[in-house]
Amino acid sequence: MNVALGSLPLPPPMSYYQTLTPAKIEAGTDRAIADALAVLDELVAPKNQRTFENTMKPLDRIADILAHATTKYSFPGYVHSDKDIRSAAKTSEEVQTKFGVDMVFRDDLNTAVKEYAETEEARSLQGEKARFLEFSLRDLRRAGHTLDPATRAAVKEKTERLVELSIRYQQNIDEWNDWILCTREDLDGLPDSFIDALDTDEDSGKYKVTIAYPHLIPFTENATRRDLREELRFKFLTVAVEDNKKILDEAVRLRQQIAEAFGHPTWAHHRLDERMAKDPARVKAFYADLVDPLTAKGRQEVAAISELLEADTGETRVQPWDWSYYDTQQRKTDYGVDNFEVAKYFPLPQVLDGMFELTSEMFGITFHEIEDPDVWHEDVQMFAINDAATRKELSHFYLDLFPREGKYGHAAEFPMILSRLLEDGSYQNPLCAMVANFTKPTKDTPSLLQHGEVETFFHEFGHVLHQNLGRTELARFAGTNTERDFVEAPSQIMQHWIWRSDVLKRFARHYETGVPIPDELVDQLVAARQLNKGLHQLKQMQYGWWDQEIHGGPDRDLDAIQKDGARISLLAPHEGTYPLASFGHLMGGYDASYYGYMWSEVFGDDMFSKFEQAGVTNPEVGMAYREAVLAKGGTVDGGQLLRDFLGREPNSEAFLRKLGISGTQ
Repeated sequence: MNVALGSLPLPPPMSYYQTLTPAKIEAGTDRAIADALAVLDELVAPKNQRTFENTMKPLDRIADILAHATTKYSFPGYVHSDKDIRSAAKTSEEVQTKFGVDMVFRDDLNTAVKEYAETEEARSLQGEKARFLEFSLRDLRRAGHTLDPATRAAVKEKTERLVELSIRYQQNIDEWNDWILCTREDLDGLPDSFIDALDTDEDSGKYKVTIAYPHLIPFTENATRRDLREELRFKFLTVAVEDNKKILDEAVRLRQQIAEAFGHPTWAHHRLDERMAKDPARVKAFYADLVDPLTAKGRQEVAAISELLEADTGETRVQPWDWSYYDTQQRKTDYGVDNFEVAKYFPLPQVLDGMFELTSEMFGITFHEIEDPDVWHEDVQMFAINDAATRKELSHFYLDLFPREGKYGHAAEFPMILSRLLEDGSYQNPLCAMVANFTKPTKDTPSLLQHGEVETFFHEFGHVLHQNLGRTELARFAGTNTERDFVEAPSQIMQHWIWRSDVLKRFARHYETGVPIPDELVDQLVAARQLNKGLHQLKQMQYGWWDQEIHGGPDRDLDAIQKDGARISLLAPHEGTYPLASFGHLMGGYDASYYGYMWSEVFGDDMFSKFEQAGVTNPEVGMAYREAVLAKGGTVDGGQLLRDFLGREPNSEAFLRKLGISGTQ
């Protein structure tokens, strides 16, 4: 996932995050708003001659000011250990975002940009600058400047309310904490290494298994107690239900009303105007071409799991808390793959080194760790990226990889400093943070990553590379500032390398002995890649379908939509749960756009096919990809980036081949 935040000048070591207070956040936010307002007032003031330098460049400067403030004063709301600071940072996020809303709704800004658009200079713009003017005019149009005043005022009010709702929704998820208590006997199926790392309840002395991913996933995959798998999954799917169900319902209504104000039949139509797909009908057609072959594959997979369930319990109906458990059993018995044993070959420091070595070789870059960086928690590391040929510094990034209370609970890349040509002619290199929740190290062992965690690591690092290797003139198009249904492609492509035997053997070594991962185990791991792939993809399709249906018209019945989506996954809904209340993408910028994960997976697979043809670590193909896709950021439409790199129209052949199905192109 890519989360759109802003930028932060690199602070002196141990100077900023360690001394942050709510008062500093409030004062800093006020200063940033004042600075941005001063630039805006100068921009909209009457000019003898409107130019790019006095009209458009200040717009990008304002975006940069807000980006700096967002990361200094809002980003801590996702990662800081102090709850009061997190709360103050969320308030700052609301204030800053509402300022951005107010700005784009201003009549004088609309007048200034339109005046510039009528000049001879504007008509002669090329490339990135022309795109910036085009997108700025689109932003103003989507702010309702073609609507009557009363309608536009209502749209603004509803947009500001959506800002409030989005922040509250995510905050409710991040601050939620829940668990089940287990005896050691209850933890049958889980290794001692997992059990010994658990905290114990002070009153009962039982082990505490939380809903954080490093607990949830291994427990639901390995615990033999079916009732406890159900209980933990229930808690995971009832996060913040009471508050977030109301928030989501209101947000969906407001979005539909805004869409109708612009003459669009649904929020999905309104939202997709800014996406590659352009029309919900294309999304539905995309899913329609895949659902039948995936369903046929999924039914075979459910039948196989049903046989295993019957042998264990006498029951035949596979429940949602069964399939990942039996998937794990199939990997063990049919392929000889035990996720905990495999994890012993993936200590996080080695995975990091291997990822750095691989991407250095392919993309012509080098990495080095920054000593004593300014960080918000002792677990956080910071690295620099340099160009291998010129040795010039390109960027920095943080890695915040382990769970803790109140922290953002999923995995995402947060942009911080944005690539940009500054007013003095110098270039601003980017900074970003990768935030994840991987298995923590213990006093006896390093962090041992399950292979699924390695895949997530590579996925999110694809966003890091996209953000940090972009070389754009304007912050508007920096790094991952591209179409939401393209932005996942540079991360989806990265997942391919961790399924390659020749790549895994380069860095996967046993954490105790240093012995490389056995060839046989690698081959078995790769062979098991397609196991239950139909069910996995149908689950993704279910979430995308939910998103499209929720935003598919007026008077949405979210309860009915949620229940109806179960038919896609082939598994009955988990009674009493409400996963939409913790489906963060719905309120985090992916609304009506979650289809983009599978949509861009097609593109990631297609791009990787070019590496396959020339050698998966071929540096010539790697540099071509870096220059044609990563360096361009959002300066070119995603479809054109694909054509430039591939040398042809993109297609779905590699995607369908990977899934082992036939379908449309």
